Amino acid sequence: MSTTSPSGSASHPEDTSENVAVLAAQSASGKGATDLLVLAVGPILAICEHFVIGTASNTRLVMAAAQEVEDKLAEVFGRRPIAVEGREDRRWVLLDYGDVVVHMFLDEDRDFYRLERLYGDAVRVPWQLEAAAVAE
Repeated sequence: MSTTSPSGSASHPEDTSENVAVLAAQSASGKGATDLLVLAVGPILAICEHFVIGTASNTRLVMAAAQEVEDKLAEVFGRRPIAVEGREDRRWVLLDYGDVVVHMFLDEDRDFYRLERLYGDAVRVPWQLEAAAVAE
């Protein structure tokens, strides 16, 4: 995901909605989120380009994954969410970046809401190919 400049130093990836979504999934994975999906919802949903959906086994992991996404997207892209919902309840934390919306669910809440089925026509974007870039 990151590239090397002609001088040999690492540079940040381009700030596209897909790159932001992929980094969000990689970051959440590094904090224990599972069953992560990146969905290209732009063609079927007018409000954003990508959804990132993840699951955690307890509320502490939901918060840790959401916080890691916030921290990493701020560090790499200088992005902060426009809105955050669910921090009090900690069962479904939503981070709205405008073009990318991150959903971190407690496992039973994800089973209940089934966003990936609701947007079943969305293209799934591979996000694991460059997982080493998260460590940078």
